[in-house]
Amino acid sequence: MEFFRYCPGCGRRFHIKLVGKTLVSANKASWPKQVVTNLTGPARYGASPALIVVQEDKPVVVEHEEFQYAYKCGHCGHEWTEMVEETHREQ
Repeated sequence: MEFFRYCPGCGRRFHIKLVGKTLVSANKASWPKQVVTNLTGPARYGASPALIVVQEDKPVVVEHEEFQYAYKCGHCGHEWTEMVEETHREQ
């Protein structure tokens, strides 16, 4: 894959090639999702107690991945790596 970026070696903006992509770490976590509903009735004598209903819904699953990208400059041949984090939330 080729695209334009600045090379940290020569400082020019030339074709940068993605040489490699390595998965460094992957985590998957899930948390219970709660739906809160506030049910209040008509006020009587100036005050009414609030009724709050909490319901459990399907859990939220979050995937966190960390990749190491290896790049090479098309002009000077300089090679370097960068760490990139990606977070995905499943519905």
